[in-house]
Amino acid sequence: MTNDDKAQEANTGSEGIPAPDGPANLIDTDYVIGQDNITGSKFGVDMDLHGKVFTISSLVILFFVIATLAMQNQVEPLFNAIFDVLTGNLSWFFLLAANIFVILAVVLIFTPLGKVRIGGAHATPDFSYAGWFAMLFAAGMGIGLMFYGVSEPMTHFGTAMGGTTVENGVRTDWAPLGAAGGDQQGAITLGMAATIFHWGLHPWGIYAVVALALALFSYNKGLPLTMRSIFYPVLGERVWGWAGHVIDILAVFATLFGLATSLGLGASQASAGLGYLFGTPDTDATMVLLILGITIVALGSVVMGVDKGVQRLSQLNMALAFLLLIFVIAVGPTLMIATGFFENLVAYIVNLPALSMPFGREDANFSQGWTAFYWAWWISWSPFVGMFIARVSRGRSVREFLIAVLLVPSVVSVLWMTAFGGTAIDQYITDGFEGVQNAALELQLFTMLGQLPLTSITSFVGIVLVMVFFITSSDSGSLVIDSITAGGKVDAPTSQRVFWCLIEGAIAIALLLGGGLTALQTAVITTGLPFTLVLLVACYAIIKGLMSEPKSV
Repeated sequence: MTNDDKAQEANTGSEGIPAPDGPANLIDTDYVIGQDNITGSKFGVDMDLHGKVFTISSLVILFFVIATLAMQNQVEPLFNAIFDVLTGNLSWFFLLAANIFVILAVVLIFTPLGKVRIGGAHATPDFSYAGWFAMLFAAGMGIGLMFYGVSEPMTHFGTAMGGTTVENGVRTDWAPLGAAGGDQQGAITLGMAATIFHWGLHPWGIYAVVALALALFSYNKGLPLTMRSIFYPVLGERVWGWAGHVIDILAVFATLFGLATSLGLGASQASAGLGYLFGTPDTDATMVLLILGITIVALGSVVMGVDKGVQRLSQLNMALAFLLLIFVIAVGPTLMIATGFFENLVAYIVNLPALSMPFGREDANFSQGWTAFYWAWWISWSPFVGMFIARVSRGRSVREFLIAVLLVPSVVSVLWMTAFGGTAIDQYITDGFEGVQNAALELQLFTMLGQLPLTSITSFVGIVLVMVFFITSSDSGSLVIDSITAGGKVDAPTSQRVFWCLIEGAIAIALLLGGGLTALQTAVITTGLPFTLVLLVACYAIIKGLMSEPKSV
């Protein structure tokens, strides 16, 4: 098969990946997308799925859900033990790996490899800068920012103010770095720097590496849009065999548990918000009913398709999030937010080397319980977010791609955390209001909004935002997982996306009932660990793939 034939097949094939525009180094393989798929119809349900990847992934996940629900009392201490072991012994590995991803992304910006254009040397962008930046912003917004936007800055501020505590020669406090005991301004600076650290360059470095790898090997090399394609420079034709199956199965597990963690956090926050606003009971039953109800809505969006479902919900989400952000800036401590934005950026840059240090950390609770969990969470989300970013970034040079993916969402996250977290801290310092600090994590957003005008309206908007983020995450995640388990196809039967949408809801319910937040965190850490190894190998594949590409002028 010649390169021209392969380009034509890529342009017309069922995977919907356009041929490279201009010079590109297509990979010469006889693999045809979907060649190992099981197709047909059983019991009136259409199928087009990769037999091995789909079967193993679905059976293992179903067993996990059933076992967790059947043995709730037994699995909770097990989740706690696994979380303690993994974070206690391997937090350095997650921190080191995340540093490698950021360094690789930054280095590529300044090397000649940054001139490579995604989609071929003559490719032009599919979206304007404004539209592209908006979609990167959308990818950066999610349930996590709603859940942690107030609670994390407030938590780090409080622990930093409390100083360090030592028992039997070991620090037992949760403050970042050396804390700032009794120093109010120092605690604000350190707390905001630690928060931005978790939402800035490192998560977006992880996403950028995955997105660039997927885009390069699909749009430039002509391979299916699936994780195994990234490893062709390492494995060659073996990537279509069991080695590739394992990579895709790990991607499914990581994405599912990363999504389930977000859905579980969203359900707990929505339940707390409904209790705060309407007095409904904030119980496990309420959270289960929320997950069931929102999953049903997500199913409707899945059936409607991307254009009518996900796109419209994403537009609604963007508008609501922007309005809520502007409202908090306008009626909150506006001057403090404006000046704090730049002060927090400086604090982040100054503290970045110490916060990202993998070894010799004295702040074990912070680096293990916060940072290691976050990095595993972002890594679990990386196939999902990376595939989305790859799809909307064709036509960009590697340099502008990396600059935009690293900086645009990071800046938005800094503004969000400064506005919401800074407002809560200002209420504590200026007004002496301790309600946010004393509230449960999932309730702190609504407690902060309760001190501002139009409380009922803004709290209701907050609940709607969490729910719509829930729906769009579930919907988009179903599309990505279905593409992986369908051998890279993006036009598989809708029934398969419905299946994965239901599975995501089931995992979230199982984890919440089987151990709550710790179970969610444990699931992410456990699946993020092997997938971190996958991404480290992908770094080599990216360099090798870029070196073989012609540079745009």
